[in-house]
Amino acid sequence: MTEIILAGLGQTDVGEHWDISLRDLAFLAIESAIKDAGELKPQALYVGNMLAPNLSRQAHLGALLADFAGLTGIEAVTVEAAGASGGAALRQGYLAVKSGLVDVALVVGVEKMTDVVGAGVEEALATAADSDFESVQGLTPTAQAALLMQRYMHEYRVPADGFAGFALTAHANGAGNPHAMFRKAIKPETYAKAEPLTPPLNMFDAAPNADGAAALVLTRRELLPSDWPHPLVKILASATASDTLALHDRKDPLFFEAAHLATGRAIKQAGITLDQVDFFEYHDAYSIYAALALESSGFAIRGHGWKMAADGRISLTGNLPCATMGGLKARGFAGGATGVYQAVEAATQLRGQAEACQVTRARVGMIQSLGGPASTAVVHILEKLD
Repeated sequence: MTEIILAGLGQTDVGEHWDISLRDLAFLAIESAIKDAGELKPQALYVGNMLAPNLSRQAHLGALLADFAGLTGIEAVTVEAAGASGGAALRQGYLAVKSGLVDVALVVGVEKMTDVVGAGVEEALATAADSDFESVQGLTPTAQAALLMQRYMHEYRVPADGFAGFALTAHANGAGNPHAMFRKAIKPETYAKAEPLTPPLNMFDAAPNADGAAALVLTRRELLPSDWPHPLVKILASATASDTLALHDRKDPLFFEAAHLATGRAIKQAGITLDQVDFFEYHDAYSIYAALALESSGFAIRGHGWKMAADGRISLTGNLPCATMGGLKARGFAGGATGVYQAVEAATQLRGQAEACQVTRARVGMIQSLGGPASTAVVHILEKLD
């Protein structure tokens, strides 16, 4: 069986990079990943990006970044699936190498939120929603998440501080991640006193928009030299699914059907059960997304996802560690780069190199990237090889 290995990992710090361009940011991650992969030369480049045409006034990132990285002539394209863009780009790289048509693929996710300030960022993020029926009415992603959270709290009688566990876990884990935007744990009373954002969301229920780039080098196991220096991490499964773009077209807005389908397909492809997943990197752009991801993926029954966070079951020492290096909430939400950051972090866990964030004896990790409220879901399962 062909085994696809994450041979090289690279990432920049996540934050507000006012003094660096989008192409320079991507190059730093690319350079780091190729160095980590022993200078393997890619034949294809897949770029995950969501907002560059809107915020950076730059499309055609495949050719731009291949040129800037000294890789002119290779296949190079951009993949866009809103917040799932990085995960979708990783899937394209996986399929290319798995098919045998590409020996070495480079995947990079990059986003520059700070190329625009103020309302322009929210306007750009709203392009992930249904323009004709949602964003044209002024609905922002944050307001949409607030509506979902309000309905969830009503349906399942969740207390006002019921979602605090997601932020507390993310910030506790992010404190040990040197690349995270926020590296300080918070207390329950800090969450309770937080300023409202869009009620019932407060500022700790939403991931901060940020700049960042992460990169991966993928190849087949048989192409690696015999003296390979890193612990081997393979992509055990890759799957994706879609749902309606507009929430009002769904039978049940409190169930992420695309996440359910993509997770089921990935688990079947991997030949494992959910019980064998050692940690889960969910897409916690908002606390409500984390709860719905746990439920839709099958880790919690309906209406109980928030209890997993409240009970500490998603902490590093819990039965299902989540957001192990801070998640989107503490690491920062770098738009279309998110899925690649998740893969880099998961591979770091499986290599045993996560240091203060390390999940003990981690062998199987699952990554889930969402575009909007799971209008797109991309799931990858990674495994540490002996």
